[in-house]
Amino acid sequence: MDNWIKLPGCQYITSTKCSFSSLELNVYEEIKLRVRAEQGNDTSSWYEVISFIPFEKAQIGPPEVHLEAEDKAIIVNISPPGTKDSIMWALDSSSFIYSLVIWKNSSSIEKRTETVYPRDKIYKLSPETTYCLKVKARLRSPRKVGVYSPVYCINTTVENKLPPPENLEADVKNQSYVLKWDYTYADVTFQVQWLHAFLKKNPENHSHKWKQILDCENVKTTQCVFPQNVFPKGIYYLRVQASDGNNTSLWSEEKKFDTEIQTVIPPPVINVKSVSDSLRVYIGAPREAANKPVNQHYPLSYEIIFWKNTSNAERKILEKKVDFTIADLQPLTVYCVKARAQLADDGWNKSSVFSDTVCERTKPGNTSKSWLIAVICTALFAVPVVIYVVKVLLKGISYVFFPSLKPSSSIDEYFSEQPLKNLLLSTSEEQTEKCFIIEKVDTITTIEETNDIDEDHKKYSSQTSEDSGNYSNEDENSGSKTSEELLEQKMI
Repeated sequence: MDNWIKLPGCQYITSTKCSFSSLELNVYEEIKLRVRAEQGNDTSSWYEVISFIPFEKAQIGPPEVHLEAEDKAIIVNISPPGTKDSIMWALDSSSFIYSLVIWKNSSSIEKRTETVYPRDKIYKLSPETTYCLKVKARLRSPRKVGVYSPVYCINTTVENKLPPPENLEADVKNQSYVLKWDYTYADVTFQVQWLHAFLKKNPENHSHKWKQILDCENVKTTQCVFPQNVFPKGIYYLRVQASDGNNTSLWSEEKKFDTEIQTVIPPPVINVKSVSDSLRVYIGAPREAANKPVNQHYPLSYEIIFWKNTSNAERKILEKKVDFTIADLQPLTVYCVKARAQLADDGWNKSSVFSDTVCERTKPGNTSKSWLIAVICTALFAVPVVIYVVKVLLKGISYVFFPSLKPSSSIDEYFSEQPLKNLLLSTSEEQTEKCFIIEKVDTITTIEETNDIDEDHKKYSSQTSEDSGNYSNEDENSGSKTSEELLEQKMI
């Protein structure tokens, strides 16, 4: 293979390494290298290096840092790693993410780490204090982490006569944006400037690209109102400066301003459905006047509060999903639910008002169903037993307190013969007397005098005493016997 090319910068070197980063190579293509040692006219054999892609092997070097001091802040200017003419990171110069570590020179223990832009400002520092810092760069894709830069130190300046405004907050009111801030001094005016956020990623100096908000120039209050059409959809940075005519403050801490996020977050619409001993919650987008869902282009999370309808003890959960289940609730219990939307980014402390409260009764759970089945089965077995017991009890009560008027079968058999029945049964008919009239000896006429009695209306009483019955029978028998004796005597 005779098409090897001499590598500029790596010829006749006395060290065991060389740099060829300035060479115009395609850093994304695979290359091969070979090395040999030379001494006078003697040379070693070639040693071929395993082929590689320069971009994958390259390490991110330390960035170059330049500092500017204020009374309570330090302005950091960072240049991307590599030389000015380097092609290794030419396509990634705006993709670097910079991590900064800063500390007081007098105390290296209290270190603070921040992610910064190529031109950024470190706030909340003390005046007339020496601070030291170091910076390193990294790429998110492909994942590469560089080495730290050398340590840079700088002294903050004397505190300015007029402090900068603090605590900037942006909000929306009707069709306008409202920017508010805090300031302790009186008789001052304020001005507000804005900058496109994407310019912060550019390593070039963008200090001259800040623009004035016309409605917020020389305002005398600690707020500024400007129409929404001032800013097209996008992300911006805002800053405020104070002036009393003779002195001017430094610019305030820059406030990130997202037109999408600054839009008022309406409350969500919730729907609750009972599923066993749980509640299924559905969160929908709020509706506009035309009954159309509000278009939301920013990530939201939801704060859900629920409680028993009979109690004021509230429980809170956080959800990122719009469809979820609140489990392990008490069956057959009414629960009330309300929710509000809030930005998923913790950096923006913004949320909607709570939605309307929705109440729903939970259904029987698995345990309740088991108990219900057991109770039903027990009732089905118990009903016949109860009916039988009640029937026996009523029969006993009826036998004791309401006996039958009919004699028992044994008594009825004992008195089944007619003469015995006549002893017990009384009759309403009168006694019959038999008379014998003898006209002739040969002829005997028996006249029986009886009263006309309706046989259909004879009634007998079972309460007739036994003695009375016997007495009547004896008389009747004796009477018959006397008549017969008399007849015999006459015939003789």
